[in-house]
Amino acid sequence: MNLEISTTYPLIIILIMTIVTLATRWGGVLIMSYVPISDRVQRFINAMSGSVLVALLAPIAVEGDNGARLALLTTLIIMLVVKKPLLAIAAGILAAALFRQYFV
Repeated sequence: MNLEISTTYPLIIILIMTIVTLATRWGGVLIMSYVPISDRVQRFINAMSGSVLVALLAPIAVEGDNGARLALLTTLIIMLVVKKPLLAIAAGILAAALFRQYFV
């Protein structure tokens, strides 16, 4: 397979990804506008965010390198102590970067 190297193909891919992302977000809002928000539905929505987070982070914890594990641990500790997500994420990124710079 021989693709011509240009900026056209990446821009087309980005445009398609943008359209799909918007369609799923707007579609979700449209579908949920027909669902009455009971306590059960509210609990389901709240549980889904945690489930998605675990689904994203579990493979990193299992298959990631020690820098990724240190980043997860640092983020967890900072989040539990300070309870500020942006600071916790920044600390995790910094921990991974420093670990990879000096120990890999």
